Amino acid sequence: MMRYVEFKKKIHDELLKHPEGLTWKELKTILELPYERPCPNWTKRLEQEIGLIRVKGKGRAYLWKISKT
Repeated sequence: MMRYVEFKKKIHDELLKHPEGLTWKELKTILELPYERPCPNWTKRLEQEIGLIRVKGKGRAYLWKISKT
């Protein structure tokens, strides 16, 4: 299993490379994450710690981005 700090770094680094945002499915594939769905607790922490925002994308997907503010 992956620890939160490793998960946070991977997500943060990848989203900085893709300012337009990525879906969870794209992140999961690119980073080879072992999780089917993102943990709600970890997602909340990412919002507070790295400025993660999730915005409506195409269909039911949400784009994960780093807030510019």
